[in-house]
Amino acid sequence: MKKHAIIPIFIPHRGCGHACVFCNQNAITARQPDVTPADVRRILDTWLSTMQQRDLETIEAAFYGGSFTGLPMEEQAAFLAVLKEYKDDGRIDKIHLSTRPDYISIPILDQLKQYGTDVIELGVQSFDPEVLRASRRGHTVDDIYQACELIQNFGFELGIQLMIGLPLDSREKCIASAQKTVSIGPSLARLYPTVVLNDTELARMYARGAYHPLSTEEAVSITKDMYRILDDAGITILRVGLKSTDLISDNTSDSGSSSTSDSTSSSTSDSAVLGHSYHPAFRQLVEGEIAREDLERELMQLLTDRAAAPPPSTVTFTCCGESFSNMIGHSGCNKKYFAAKYPMLSIRYAVDSALPRNIYRVAPASDRQDR
Repeated sequence: MKKHAIIPIFIPHRGCGHACVFCNQNAITARQPDVTPADVRRILDTWLSTMQQRDLETIEAAFYGGSFTGLPMEEQAAFLAVLKEYKDDGRIDKIHLSTRPDYISIPILDQLKQYGTDVIELGVQSFDPEVLRASRRGHTVDDIYQACELIQNFGFELGIQLMIGLPLDSREKCIASAQKTVSIGPSLARLYPTVVLNDTELARMYARGAYHPLSTEEAVSITKDMYRILDDAGITILRVGLKSTDLISDNTSDSGSSSTSDSTSSSTSDSAVLGHSYHPAFRQLVEGEIAREDLERELMQLLTDRAAAPPPSTVTFTCCGESFSNMIGHSGCNKKYFAAKYPMLSIRYAVDSALPRNIYRVAPASDRQDR
């Protein structure tokens, strides 16, 4: 199967003059050297050399780690010129970058278009003005809407990043942010539960009791509902939760070599995270909870539809192979849940490659491929 690969180019908090309460940019900047256009070329060559034997449909080079369009225009041009050369030669297919809503303007977008940029992600975080102020974002809700409109009018692919559990945030505000995201119509989104990192204003607020982080369970519950809203609208959700390599600790290595996959390591240093909503498999927790809800809804429908007949003693839960781990749940939590709640049923778990990702079916047991 052909796949989409991303080459990450990490520019550690370059271009951002703000100090959001959740950001430990001083720690990141102190640990990371400046990246030059020559470094960008080296990163591209290194990654491309490993991709030659892979059947890839799209190769995308992406700037991460800072607000790219906050860099001086000539510096943006120097970086983009390298990527444009590789794109013109057919060695990469797309150019992708992230920035802030208030760092978007017509001159900036003109230059990005000139150098062949394809995707612009905005760190929106929230559509609630109180949350933005309490988080010291330094931009307004109007800035968000104006930036999104400009990006879409220029023909760029738009991505929106949202955070869950910021200061003065609530479930209702998070859901409203997801709904407002849908009204804008981006093609991409990321969902990040707020994590209290060391060396941040949020950590100091946490220490004095002025901020209370969400528990993992609370963060999963809210993120799950936001995920459904975005997914139902056809928005591709690139990331749910932070990877361990996104976090800064004394042992953090160069994030420029990290991939953009959702797979994570559980070896995050305790010194990096002070709050409680970080989990190395957060996306699976969210998607597993969605799977459990969908399976139980189908199961109840099956039992209700057959109310007049003897209920089945054995049922089969089915999904495609890619969604099987979500159907089972993190550490088998969904299997344990159904076994405990429905002891009268024998439940089999099966794979049907014809089903789309994250679609689940419940039926009386049949001769499907069980696991």
